[in-house]
Amino acid sequence: MKRHAEQGVKRASGSLVAGALLITGVLLAALVSFVWTPYDPTVVDPAARMLHPSAAHWLGTDDFGRDIFSALLVGARTTLLVGFVATAIAATLGIPVGVAAGLRPGRTDEVLMRGNDVLLAFPALLLAIVFAAVWGGSTVTAMVALGLGSAPSFARVARAGTRQVAAHDYILAARAAGRRPGAIARRHVLPNISSALIVQASVTFAIAVLAEAALSYLGFGTPPPTPSWGRMLQESQPYLYLQPAVMLWPGLAIALTVLGFNLLGDGLRDRLDPKSVRQ
Repeated sequence: MKRHAEQGVKRASGSLVAGALLITGVLLAALVSFVWTPYDPTVVDPAARMLHPSAAHWLGTDDFGRDIFSALLVGARTTLLVGFVATAIAATLGIPVGVAAGLRPGRTDEVLMRGNDVLLAFPALLLAIVFAAVWGGSTVTAMVALGLGSAPSFARVARAGTRQVAAHDYILAARAAGRRPGAIARRHVLPNISSALIVQASVTFAIAVLAEAALSYLGFGTPPPTPSWGRMLQESQPYLYLQPAVMLWPGLAIALTVLGFNLLGDGLRDRLDPKSVRQ
């Protein structure tokens, strides 16, 4: 039993470190892009079309003569912005609903969770495509749609955690003392379900990053000339066989970013949930 626990802790630590390193790399790329890029990634240079990696262009150029390395740096901003805002919107909307449903079993719980189930029937990516069709594709539209589409997942996690916490004696004592549900939620519930919510946030972030790339690839996400990893994939697709590296770099950036947040979520789950470590 002790050996299994130690192996679980080591596995969790490894996932945390690997995920943190990958995410730190993306974050540094986004921060560096605010103060330095080798070239302006929005400037078209027909004379520099489809150049192979060299000292002048470290990762080569695309069909428009734009520097790929510069575009990847600036594209990291869009990726992290969409992930952060979408996750914040989802948490802000979903957590109060889940906590309210968990603290008020019966009719309130039934109404809130049935409404939540209706929203779950609309995947976040599909909702973002609908929003883009109605209001036009943009980064803001993608962030709002992905946030709304991910809110039900936060609500379910918050409700499940709240139902477990609500059975404890200190919650019953707080209710007997006449404390309001809002005060109970802030003081007793949220601190005890924060670990599950943190893990859910890391998962939602990874999903938002992947969804934004898919939206940009389909033409519903970040509009040009703002660099976007998903649109870089779409624009480079016709040159897959001519110069595969043009498509490789944005695809690799997306994969490593999503992998980083997934590893972080797995590590946090194993570290914060003792049961998962013992298994």
